[in-house]
Amino acid sequence: MTRAPRGGAAFDGEPGMIAAARRLTREFLTRVQGEYGVPVSSRLVGDTQLVVSELVTNASKYAPGPCLLDLQLLPDAVEITVWDSASALPIARAAEPGRIGQHGIEIVLALCEGFDVRREPVGKRIKVRLALTDGLH
Repeated sequence: MTRAPRGGAAFDGEPGMIAAARRLTREFLTRVQGEYGVPVSSRLVGDTQLVVSELVTNASKYAPGPCLLDLQLLPDAVEITVWDSASALPIARAAEPGRIGQHGIEIVLALCEGFDVRREPVGKRIKVRLALTDGLH
């Protein structure tokens, strides 16, 4: 593989952007498998779509305005980067069995290798990785 395959989109907060981000993620992983012969399990597709959904949902809820999604295939992982316009950093909350909602970052941390969040001159950028080999059956 000479150049790492990439995919992505810019969203402006429109209704349906979460579904569009999930669809783009599935299409990216299908392309990676078809064009580059990278084995992609259905579990990896589901986990990657879930992580993208959680990150884009948080951007939609807490950062009015644009959101950028970037997907990149690395030699051993899929890297997901989401930028949004809010400078507040996400915080994983302590487990509370009775809490309804607000589990997105907990889900992302449970599924991903690495979690990097950085403030940008405008907003923040969250970067995570999912291993390609996890869940291959």
